[in-house]
Amino acid sequence: MILLAVALLAGMPARAYAQDAAAGAPAESLPVRGEAREWQLGFQTPASPVMEQLEGFHNKLMLPIITAICLFVLLLLVIIMVRFNARANPVASKNSHNTLIEVIWTVVPVMILVVIAIPSFRLLFKEARIPAEAALTIKATGKQWFWSYEYPDQGDIAFDATMVPDGDLAAGQPRLLTADNKLVVPVGKVVHVIVTAADVLHSWAVPAFGVKMDAVPGRLNETWFEAEKEGIYYGQCSELCGKDHAFMPIEIHVVSEQAFAAWVDWAKKEYAANDAAPVDVAAASAPAIAR
Repeated sequence: MILLAVALLAGMPARAYAQDAAAGAPAESLPVRGEAREWQLGFQTPASPVMEQLEGFHNKLMLPIITAICLFVLLLLVIIMVRFNARANPVASKNSHNTLIEVIWTVVPVMILVVIAIPSFRLLFKEARIPAEAALTIKATGKQWFWSYEYPDQGDIAFDATMVPDGDLAAGQPRLLTADNKLVVPVGKVVHVIVTAADVLHSWAVPAFGVKMDAVPGRLNETWFEAEKEGIYYGQCSELCGKDHAFMPIEIHVVSEQAFAAWVDWAKKEYAANDAAPVDVAAASAPAIAR
């Protein structure tokens, strides 16, 4: 499995994170790290400390516990079918109460839940508490059916990110996951994300970062991530929000600090006049997409 993972990482395609190379946007070759793959088992490769802990919590604690419970229940069912069928046991037992068994099946599940709860609460606290050393704040607003982003720490950078239709995809760009405008963040820095919605419930989710936060109209929710490796990471809206729910991709390009600074300089000029103008929803939605 380790050799397979290394081979997959080594063979990942590289894509440029440039928003528009022809317009002078900074360009850099990046590996694709956060994307679901055919015949994939388990989670995407973790790309943040939170996701690493989530994967460890699942694989090292929850999965063994669930497996043991399933095997134990299967064993009980087999014993019952073999020893207590009508042929092997024609005279049925009249026992209806056993204090010891009732104590066991009450105490043991409680102990299992306590074992699960302690690391679970610790991880939930880590996810909910925004680190004080956050280096960047991004506001993500869910709309029907696209995302609008703002970079308040970098001035008036604001833009909409809509899905690229099938006919406009470049070679290697994944269907339903490629956005026309990309989020760009520096590697190794804590990114504070403020999430809200302008119309109905949405959810901003990026599996490789272990991030999933509901976007609620009239409410500001917050989450965070710290990308450990440069690369391209994908996510989607994870809350049923209408007919084009499946067409709200999130594309994040994690780059070096120098590349991020260059992108900020470019974005201030590129997006300053845009003022995050609402897109033409009819042109950006279903009719242009090959379903």
